[in-house]
Formats: sequence, C-alpha cells, structure tokens
Amino acid sequence: MHRIHLNIGSNQGDRKAIIGRAAALIASRLQARRVELSDYVESEPWGYDSPNPFLNRGLLVLTDAFGDAPLTVLDITRTIEREIAPDSPHRRPDGSYTDRRLDIDIIDIDRRPFCHPRLQLPHPRAALRPFVMIPLRALAPAAADFVAATSPPDSPDRYLIAPNNGGELGEVVEKC
Repeated sequence: MHRIHLNIGSNQGDRKAIIGRAAALIASRLQARRVELSDYVESEPWGYDSPNPFLNRGLLVLTDAFGDAPLTVLDITRTIEREIAPDSPHRRPDGSYTDRRLDIDIIDIDRRPFCHPRLQLPHPRAALRPFVMIPLRALAPAAADFVAATSPPDSPDRYLIAPNNGGELGEVVEKC
C-alpha cells in the first residue's frame, strides 16, 4: 500500500468547497483505499504579497496504485487543477506567484526521494512552509520528520539527502 501525501490550498472563491472537490477527485483518480484529511490551516500567501489568505489542508491517500509512478500522480493532480480552476494560473507572466483558486502540491510518496526535472520529492520547500508541515505532522509524523530531514536549511532547491543502502538517510547530494 502506497502513502501519498499532498497539500491542497486555495485563496480565491469558496475555498472549502474548492478544496473538498479537489480532495474527492484526488481520492477517485488515485484509486484510494483510504483517505485522511487534516484540519484546515489558514495562512498568508507564501512568496508574494496578497490580501487574500490561503486555506490549506493536508491529504494522505492510501492506494495500491501509482506509488511507483510519481509523474503520473503529478499529471493527475495538474489535470484536477485545470478542471477545477481553468482560469487560475499559478504564476504571473514574470514567473512570480499569484492568487489562485487551487494549488495541489505533492509533498511525499512513500518516504522515497524522487528527482526529475518535473518533480522533486519530498517537496523541496515543504519544510519551510508551516501550512504544509502542520497538516503533514498531524496526519503522519514519520513522514513529516522525513520531509524535514531531507530539506537542508541552506538551499532546499539545490540539495536532497539520498538514502543509503540500508534505507536510512545518507549523504547530501546535488539535486538532479
């Protein structure tokens, strides 16, 4: 059984309804055997200024499918974002963040590092974001510890900590 940890956020529209619809679609499309939801966490936007606070919720999906296919999980979540919020881009033309109706982040899958140009797991900035770590810790303390341990404070986008042969955390290596 695979454990897929996600964070769903919204700072436009009926935030709870948007998050609820996204959670339902995620559960269905990831063929969830069980889903656990954290409490809501409200926070200021991260990485840009806006008067619109975000509402976030952690989601743990237990599934027999897709755990060994992180890019498929990414494609499914991006499709859900486009279906629910087709006119709500994540970034402005200059690349900076902007308000959005829906943001789904994959935080971790099975506590295994994954590095691809489209996706790095655990999420490289998760440990810097209380609105991610509080729900994650409530749902899965061991996963939160893993995410925190694999996010060096100096440059979370540059490095990840690779497991050694015994499956425990090993050396710090350059990101792919």
